[in-house]
Amino acid sequence: MPESKSNALEVTVTELSGKLKRTVEDTFGHVRVRGEISGFRGPHSSGHCYFSLKDEKARLEAVIWRGQAAKLKHMPEEGLEVIASGKLTTYPGSSKYQIVIDNIEPAGAGALMALLEERRKKLAAEGLFEDGRKQLLPYMPKVIGVITSPTGAVIRDILHRIADRFPVHVVVWPVRVQGETSGKEVANGVHQLNNLPESIGIPRPDLIIVARGGGSLEDLWGFNDEALVRSVSNSMIPVISAVGHETDWTLVDHAADWRAPTPTAAAEKAVPVRAELEAYIADLGARLRGAISRLGDNRRNSVRSAARGLPAPDMLLALPRRRFDEASGRLDRELTNRVGRLRDRFNQTGARLSVRSLELRIGRARDALQPFKMRHQNSLSNMLDRRKERFTQRAQRLRLQPIADRLVTGRSSLHRNEKAVLAQMQTLFAKAYQQLDRNGRLLNTLSYKNTLERGFAVLRNNKGKLIKSTSTVKAGQAVSIDLLDGSIDAVVGAIDTPDKASAVKKTSPKTSSKSDGGNQGQLF
Repeated sequence: MPESKSNALEVTVTELSGKLKRTVEDTFGHVRVRGEISGFRGPHSSGHCYFSLKDEKARLEAVIWRGQAAKLKHMPEEGLEVIASGKLTTYPGSSKYQIVIDNIEPAGAGALMALLEERRKKLAAEGLFEDGRKQLLPYMPKVIGVITSPTGAVIRDILHRIADRFPVHVVVWPVRVQGETSGKEVANGVHQLNNLPESIGIPRPDLIIVARGGGSLEDLWGFNDEALVRSVSNSMIPVISAVGHETDWTLVDHAADWRAPTPTAAAEKAVPVRAELEAYIADLGARLRGAISRLGDNRRNSVRSAARGLPAPDMLLALPRRRFDEASGRLDRELTNRVGRLRDRFNQTGARLSVRSLELRIGRARDALQPFKMRHQNSLSNMLDRRKERFTQRAQRLRLQPIADRLVTGRSSLHRNEKAVLAQMQTLFAKAYQQLDRNGRLLNTLSYKNTLERGFAVLRNNKGKLIKSTSTVKAGQAVSIDLLDGSIDAVVGAIDTPDKASAVKKTSPKTSSKSDGGNQGQLF
């Protein structure tokens, strides 16, 4: 059958995929799609984000390029319903179409609240909201850092309130308090105030106030930023959160060390009232002066009362003064006598110490030391000669080759001795095993248990000794009878003659023995 020819233009797969791609991109240049995020596992190692948008009946592949992902106000999260804006395109490599997203926003306030609650639970599980992490606010800070917009009414209210109550140095860190970058700017402000270098001349704050006026949930969304919450929670400087009105709550309120309902309330919490402090200090000063005055009067009266009970100073010093006068008189006489005696001894000793006598004594000592000096030098010289000779002889004997030969000979001898010792030990062990086996067989042959198997019994007294004669037992004495399969405790009855067996009374057997129905109370 002849082939049917068509005048339709043939195209390659690549050309057809390119035409489809251009058609889709021209027709759907910009779209807004509402759907639930599915399959999102975080950014790829390349920085791009791949996931899907789905509803009850369909599924659409989505991608966010790395450069655009860094600019998004809301990052994709698994299960979040969003409105995605972008353009449709195709991926020829797998014949799929997808949306390239430029922007993502939650689908309504309900989605924002769900996202906020999920983020709150996540950060609370990490312990960022625990009371144990919160710091105490300083009672009288010297420097206060305020992170807010420099052009709004909030900063003017805070500065005015601080100036009225207690003027201190205020460092304003300007940020945007609304918009996509507001959370990151406030977080950076908290970090920078915690790490202010001394070289720039700006004092480090003792307290930080994060403030903003009221607004809707979308307006305050920047203060729910995860990076801001972590920065506030990790701040080494106490932080007061004053975001929105009293009914407005953000995640930074949970992480801050104290939450103020309004920015004005934050300023009032930050500093005390100076006039009240001055009045309080004045009252304390008056009370202190009164207490000191009363204390002085009490001490003065106590000293006067104690002084009336003491004797006069002259009476206290009369006896010591007399003793001192008597001692001073004796001291003069004793000193004079002591000096005279010492002078006489000095003169006597000095007469004996002439230069000539000292020279004679030194000469005699030198002559006496001369023989010792000569003997010492001779003995030292002889000792050095002997040690030098011994050292030379030992050095001549210390050669490496004799030592090496002795090592080889010793090693060979040791190897031979080792083999001989092993062989001797094996022989001794074999003989010992044979002797042990013979002794075991002999012990079994001579054991009295073989005799018990033939119906005999062994009789012992209460001390465990064998009873060989009737003369060693008495009537009523406790005995033990050893049989083949156990022993029996018994009591000796009447003893007639050595030719007749004694009758015993059976008591409690130590082990259960086999019985043939006869009376086992008699010993034969």
